[in-house]
Amino acid sequence: QLLLVESGGGLVQPGGSLRLSCAPSGRTLGYYAIGWFRQAPGKEREGVSCISEDGTTNYVDSVKGRFTISRDNAKNTVYLQMNSLKPEDTGVYYCAAEVASGNWYSFDPYEYDTWGQGTQVTVAS
Repeated sequence: QLLLVESGGGLVQPGGSLRLSCAPSGRTLGYYAIGWFRQAPGKEREGVSCISEDGTTNYVDSVKGRFTISRDNAKNTVYLQMNSLKPEDTGVYYCAAEVASGNWYSFDPYEYDTWGQGTQVTVAS
């Protein structure tokens, strides 16, 4: 069974940077598409960025040019580098995995079967 563990969240000032990590236990991430989602208090969970099994990356408009998703298959880890952070980026960030080949991706959380426990990101001065 695949289990996901996120890390790297924290408190950062506006304009700052954080790097989130998503590491599995139990299986390799090589056969999965990975999505990063976030949920702010009182709001629905929203997709932020996805990386397909073949390495294709996708971003929602609000983070384009600021966030970078990548996967290191040797370390079996997916990263989300977040730069120029804004207060509206605040929320609990989750990674999710779905068995998928090629360039499949989705920003719909219901398309993913496996989720991590989340890591809090707070952007405030």
